[in-house]
Formats: sequence, C-alpha cells, structure tokens
Amino acid sequence: MIKWLLLFAGAGVLYLWIKGKKQTKLNAKEDAKAHAERSKVTEPEAIVQCRHCSVHLPKSEAIKQEERFYCSKEHLDSLDAQGWLGSAAWRTSPNQDIRPEGVAPDLVVIHHISLPPGGFAGRNSTQFIVDFFQNKLDSSLHPYFEEIAGQKVSSHFLISRSGEVFQFVSTHNKAWHAGVSSFLGREKCNDFSIGIELEGDSGHPFEDIQYSTLAKLSSQLSAIYPNLQFAGHSDIAPGRKTDPGIQFSWQKFQANTNLPVKKLPFGLDPR
Repeated sequence: MIKWLLLFAGAGVLYLWIKGKKQTKLNAKEDAKAHAERSKVTEPEAIVQCRHCSVHLPKSEAIKQEERFYCSKEHLDSLDAQGWLGSAAWRTSPNQDIRPEGVAPDLVVIHHISLPPGGFAGRNSTQFIVDFFQNKLDSSLHPYFEEIAGQKVSSHFLISRSGEVFQFVSTHNKAWHAGVSSFLGREKCNDFSIGIELEGDSGHPFEDIQYSTLAKLSSQLSAIYPNLQFAGHSDIAPGRKTDPGIQFSWQKFQANTNLPVKKLPFGLDPR
C-alpha cells in the first residue's frame, strides 16, 4: 500500500514539475512578447526630409526614389527648386556649364542616341549611354567606343527603350547636347534649351512607352517653363544632324502631349 502511495506521490511531483516548466516557458514567451510591444511603442521612428519641399516626415510615410525621399507623388513627379526631376534616376555629368545670366530655357531639343549603334536591338545597352555622358565609357568594350572616346557630351535627360528617365544636368544649367546650332535665328542653342535623348536610331521605331514618357516629361518641364517650344536636333543643325530622325513621329508626340501646333515650329511631318 505504502509502495503505491509513494508511486502516486512521485507521479504527482513529476506532473507538477513538468507543469511548472511549461508555465515558466510560457511566461518567458509572454514577457518577450510584451517587451517587443513596448519596444515598438517607445522606439522613435526615423524622420526623413522631402527633397522637393524640405518638410520632415516619418520614413514609413515617405516615397523613396533611389536614396531620396518625397512627401507626395506630386513632388516626386515634378522639378524641384534646383532643377532636378524627383522621379528620374540622377546621374550627374561633368559636361555642363552655367547658363548666361537671366536666360531661362524656352526650347526643348529632341535627339536620339544608341551605343553602340543599334546596340539596343539585341540587348540592354542603356548603361553605355549613361557612362558616356559621365565620361566613364570603357572604350575597350566596342570598336565604336574607341572612335568617340575623346568626346565630352551630355544631355539633360535620357529616356531608355523601357521608358526609364535619367537626368544628367539640372535644367538650370547648360548640357552639351546641341553643338553648333541655330533656332529661328538664335545661335548657341545650348544656352536656352533643354536636351532630351531618346534611346534609338533612324532604323527602328521608338517604343510606345518612350512616347508616353516623353509626353509626361514635356508636361513636367512645361509646368516650370511655360514658353517652351519643341524641335529636333536636325531642325537646329540641318545638314549636320539627322536625329531624332524619320522614325520619330511628331504627330504622335503632339497627340500625346496636346501641345498647340505653334509650339512645334517645324511642323508635324516626319523628317
């Protein structure tokens, strides 16, 4: 009898010991959970600054573009006070100058570019253009790159085949895109123009997304510079340049932007 009593007593002690261990573990989990909840409440959230308007806001509420933050989509999609487009990929080019005093851009010059020539047709070659405008292009990668190794050029914007927008120069400054040029009797178009490069050439149609992106970019620029007119590189440097070329549809561009025809002084015919 005593043997059975001792056995039951031992089992009871074992049960209470196991139950106590489980309760201890459960209590530890509850304590850890409560600590985590308290940490969430007490730890301050990181504060960032809108690149466009300088307002401070919690990082979780900001829109991030590369390493920049914006308080709203409106500010992301517009030019800031320094002449930079929030939604663009910023890749600053050393090939730029200050505009003449008192001169604001009133012309957009549309170009095309492909590195190497036609290279975009078989692969993604946008980075070569980015490198070229930043004087970082490795000339050993293609024979054509050796031919242009000494050139120092840039544009304010580049629209890739996929519709991505890159910005190299603030719109406040001159990019080196037009060269020897004349617009309706005014020489040195770099002084008063904004250059936009479309990735492409005269042998391939431009992508629909490039037209829609170009239309949006034109609207963003016109919001700051309402007197902008639009021309091709061939219009301001006839005989020397042929871009954006016969593949660029001025009619499609005008339809996408709803620009009045007077803003396109060289007309809507392909050229």
